[in-house]
Amino acid sequence: MAEPQGAQQSSGNHETPSVPKHEAQQQSSDEFERQPVPEHALLKFKSFIGMYAGEHCAGTELMIGPLFVAAGVSVFDLITGLLLGNALAVLSWMLMCAPIATRARLTLYYQLERICGRHLVTLYNLANGIMFCFLAGAMITVSATAVGVWFDFPMPGLTDLYPNSIGWVLAVAAVGGVIAIVAACGYQVVAKFANIAAPWMVLVFLAFGLIGLRQFMNVSEAEVRNVGDLWALANNHIWKGGDPLPGQVKFTFWHVTFFAWFCNMAMHIGMSDLSVFRYAKKSWFAVASAAGMYVGHFMAWISASILFAYQLHLNPGDTNVLPGPMAYKAAGLAGLVCVIIAGWTTANPTIYRAGLAFQAIVHKWSRFTVTLVTGALATVAGMFPAVAMKLLGFVALYGMLLMPMGAVIFVDFWFMKKLGLQSNYAQISKSPFNLAAGLAWFVTLAVCWWLVQTGRIQIYFVSLPGWFFAAVVYVLISYLIQKRNCALSS
Repeated sequence: MAEPQGAQQSSGNHETPSVPKHEAQQQSSDEFERQPVPEHALLKFKSFIGMYAGEHCAGTELMIGPLFVAAGVSVFDLITGLLLGNALAVLSWMLMCAPIATRARLTLYYQLERICGRHLVTLYNLANGIMFCFLAGAMITVSATAVGVWFDFPMPGLTDLYPNSIGWVLAVAAVGGVIAIVAACGYQVVAKFANIAAPWMVLVFLAFGLIGLRQFMNVSEAEVRNVGDLWALANNHIWKGGDPLPGQVKFTFWHVTFFAWFCNMAMHIGMSDLSVFRYAKKSWFAVASAAGMYVGHFMAWISASILFAYQLHLNPGDTNVLPGPMAYKAAGLAGLVCVIIAGWTTANPTIYRAGLAFQAIVHKWSRFTVTLVTGALATVAGMFPAVAMKLLGFVALYGMLLMPMGAVIFVDFWFMKKLGLQSNYAQISKSPFNLAAGLAWFVTLAVCWWLVQTGRIQIYFVSLPGWFFAAVVYVLISYLIQKRNCALSS
């Protein structure tokens, strides 16, 4: 096995991960699940631009954008909050995730296994898989709203938590069933189709925004001759601020900033994208994530937001966040097709990832069976509109749940040996469960949950102090455990 370039660039005392020769020979695919990515498999910068632009211009953007309007955000808070929050997200990928990824060149799961042990990684996989199921369910919900336009059955409202009609249940079951079967049988075909559809979907999202602006200009008789006129239109008619809709949390500049920063927290600060950037030649390639942030989490959110604001402008009592009907009013049949494809192409890889996470637990099951069962769980979740209608809170919860393990990886990689402690302790000690990492995860979640439930801090902000808390707990417990074990063995 050739020495990977990334490992040679390793800094400090970090050693090149070693894999026994017989194990390396058993790698049956080119995924390098348990070995560093070799130099010949590294990817060019443009590969990451396309991937991030496509992945973050998805069906869920059609839910998130309208929820900003429902949260009563003002135009200044929205624009400046998104600019700053997305910049912080890109910097998190560049400064926290990618430097470790391009040095170790390991998957998240193998990196975690070396630190935490196989049993703790199994729990992590379970948590990750469940959250993926709910996320895929929200994407199925988005696609099902397009079906509702054709068949005209009652669809859930903004405050609905449960299915409200037989038609809705059947539509979600049909959409989810197709998605699950395709994910189990033909993921490669869907992935190729998604790559073809991604640029087209970006253009449709842009069309949503431009059409929505034209509609606002028509109904308000406003003339837009310069940026000042556009700002006045947005301030007076689209993002007017004020009270949120019933059941929604009021969003300020800081809410928007932290939401944009942390909505992909599991990926950058949580280190899930170690598995992606291990293929990057340089850590600065992570700047490619800006393509996803400013196309998907800026332009697409704003465009979807305009559609919902126009719906409220015409009928203030129509507070339902239903991407299908909104897209149909803006772009007709093309809008409906975009909603279906946006939900479908993003739900498929999400179900596939959840299936992989679960398969690591029930490894005797075939990938087909696990993915099919995972798709069924996601479909059931999609029947309950609570996840989609509370997507802002759910995404924040997702980031909080996986954030502590990101802190563990960061500290273990950069600081443990500098503090006189052993990194990759589970691998060195041959322990299936690193108690220090486990307590850092569980105690941090318990404290964060208590802070949120007692109203001391909102869920959108709790992950920032939670990250530092997890890092400190991990170092302190590691010190106690490793010193005790050293004393016992001496």
